[in-house]
Amino acid sequence: MRNNTDKQDAGRQFSQKIAQGVLWNSLTFGFSKFAVLLTTSVLARLLTKEEFGQVAVAVVVINYLSVIKDLGLGVALIQRRGDVDDAANTVFTINIILGFALSALVIPLAPPIADYFHDPSVVPVLRWLGLSFAINALGSVHLVWLLRELDYRRKFIPDMGNTIVKGITSIGMAFAGFGVWSLVVGQIAGALVSVILVWIILPWRPRLTINRTIARSLIKFGSSIIGGDILTSIIDNIDYVIVGRVFGLAQLSVYTLAYRLPEMLLIGNLWVLGQIAFPAFSSIQDRPDEMRSGFLGSVRLVELIVTPISLGLFIAADPIVRVVFGDQWLDAIPMLRVLALFAWVYSLGFHVGGIYKAVGRPDILLNLSIFSVIILIPSLLFGSSFGVIGVAWGHLFAVLIRRIVSLAFATRFLKVTLWEILSQLAPSLRAGLIMVSVAAVVLYLTANLSPFIQLTFIVLAGASAYLGVVWWIEKDNLFRLMRAIGPSKKSIEEI
Repeated sequence: MRNNTDKQDAGRQFSQKIAQGVLWNSLTFGFSKFAVLLTTSVLARLLTKEEFGQVAVAVVVINYLSVIKDLGLGVALIQRRGDVDDAANTVFTINIILGFALSALVIPLAPPIADYFHDPSVVPVLRWLGLSFAINALGSVHLVWLLRELDYRRKFIPDMGNTIVKGITSIGMAFAGFGVWSLVVGQIAGALVSVILVWIILPWRPRLTINRTIARSLIKFGSSIIGGDILTSIIDNIDYVIVGRVFGLAQLSVYTLAYRLPEMLLIGNLWVLGQIAFPAFSSIQDRPDEMRSGFLGSVRLVELIVTPISLGLFIAADPIVRVVFGDQWLDAIPMLRVLALFAWVYSLGFHVGGIYKAVGRPDILLNLSIFSVIILIPSLLFGSSFGVIGVAWGHLFAVLIRRIVSLAFATRFLKVTLWEILSQLAPSLRAGLIMVSVAAVVLYLTANLSPFIQLTFIVLAGASAYLGVVWWIEKDNLFRLMRAIGPSKKSIEEI
């Protein structure tokens, strides 16, 4: 009897830690993305499409190189259960070596990359942004420590410091007339502040040393991760490569801006939740029943968050683009609608990958990523023959096929049925359909008003409808979530 009670207490403490992680990650994400959205809105009115395109190209290259910035050792460190301090020092040292090497590698790579996109102005932008590898390496293991301990409250500080400094610097320099360099310097300044803050809030001080035995063990695990990460990076950025090459930097900037809202409001949310999912599932990797129920519960929670945002972006794409970015970006409206649907499909069972990594089976992710690349590249290339909007449709088609296969595989691995997974979507879809109906009526009735007033009415009406339905059908679950997020008795006593 006592063992059962202890298990229940441990389960409640685990659930509470995860729920609090969701809360702090949501706060971080909400504040940071609001700041990014505000910054982008201002810069979209101050910079040209070509200047946005130059930075977009540089960011794509940085994203590709970032895959090998730690050889998957950060994930291996989170999963590791022995000799953790020695392992952390080893990872820190390797990261420093890799970070500075990648910053140096960008210098000779910049000219041929600029030639590929037919724009020599990309060269200095890319070289300066390459400094971010060396800077971020100094704080990467500190962030891994916080993730490993599920300490998202303290992680909030460097994340927000990065966002605020980057935004203020970029906007200030843009107003001063520095053009594309406002974005470049903003990125570097934000990275520097993030590193400084994480060293302040986390007392751990690394030593420059490499334990070869530990390094081999970590690299063995990380090597299975990095293959999937490389393919994931290809999947997440290949559309930019195709659009930039085929249609030029101006059209790349339009596509990038259309993708920015689903990325900030939806896909970014999924990555935030994924950061919680992996260390959380790692801590219960030997308890499959808890992993199964945790997966189903997280699907329900994720879709309650994602569905209204996705459908809202689809319905209100026109006033959103006019208000947020300005009339010069109206070409982004149809792409935003398609990419909003893409983001919703992308969210379905997204975090099952955290389970595969937690139980030491990253090879499953690798195989799924290989399949995704095989589907995605032909879809995007075929879609590009219909213009930039065709690339967005190709993305939607490819992600639909990927999710069908991924969920089918998850049913076998987690011993759940497809119906059990789909049933978790019911509350969000019911509420979402009602929200869409209400928002569509408001959109029609406010057609003659200014875009800002129209968007305000749509948001208020749609949010009220959605939250009202969710409260009606999910009230008990919401109460349980609030109790989990609230402070535990132990934490109150510690205060």
